[in-house]
Amino acid sequence: MDRLTEMEAFANVVDQGGFTDAAKKMGISKSAVSKHVSSLEARLGARLLNRTTRRVSPTEIGLAYYDRARRVLNDAGEADALVTSMQSAPSGLLRISVATDFGVNHLSPVLSEFLSAYPDITVNMVLNNRYVELISEGFDVAVRIGELEDSTLRARKLTETVKRMVAAPSYVEKFGRPQKIDDLNEHKLLHYSSQSSGNVWRLTAPSGEKRQVRTAGWLSVNDGQSLLNAAISGLGIAYLPSYLYADALKSGAVLDAMPSLPDEVQGVYAVYPPGRFTQPKVRAFIDFLVEAFADKGLMDWSGS
Repeated sequence: MDRLTEMEAFANVVDQGGFTDAAKKMGISKSAVSKHVSSLEARLGARLLNRTTRRVSPTEIGLAYYDRARRVLNDAGEADALVTSMQSAPSGLLRISVATDFGVNHLSPVLSEFLSAYPDITVNMVLNNRYVELISEGFDVAVRIGELEDSTLRARKLTETVKRMVAAPSYVEKFGRPQKIDDLNEHKLLHYSSQSSGNVWRLTAPSGEKRQVRTAGWLSVNDGQSLLNAAISGLGIAYLPSYLYADALKSGAVLDAMPSLPDEVQGVYAVYPPGRFTQPKVRAFIDFLVEAFADKGLMDWSGS
């Protein structure tokens, strides 16, 4: 007899508390269930069930065998479901977490193309400027920029962006450009208030030395686009990724405030829960993002 069927019959007898209900659960006769269990006991050379006229219960050996058998049966069921799912078209609700400025400027414009390609997927995109716990908060995928924290999450690199200090021509004309990092203490800086480290810029000097700049600045705001707008209006110097300032730099609305500094290159990643099997809707979305941002990177963000 089939070993998996024997296991299933035995496990159902334990779960249902008897042969009659196990037979109903499996859709076979009571005698067939009894035959499967007897065959299993004969093959193992052990009695797995205590049988009385009123009840059926597992023996000590039977209980130990049940725990392992149930795991095997669950794994087999998941394996079947995996194959079925992998052959099915991507569908269902896809929950996405993304920083507000990146979501508004670069993810929102391409979502219509994704939804047109996968009409059975519905998207719930949450824009926020905090670090979300992907699994506990129920997100399928997040788009994150910069160095990734150590975690069990899986990540796929989509492209790169570069952080630079930018300021309006009117600001540079009035206050000049900082020539070295220490000069920033005399300038009006625009800060991103959601940073856990506070109003700190981590910079690399031309020598390669890592430096931190901490000043109060004129303005702190938890949105990159608002910082760019403030820089364009001449309020001060903002330290931003190129996916935000590329168009403004190209048009001359802002200038590179400190060209002597090395580029601070950051990766743009799709991050998703771990596991040997990635849901079709998640796999389809990440593959789409890789293609959508294939022509982006460093200073190639203008015209999005």
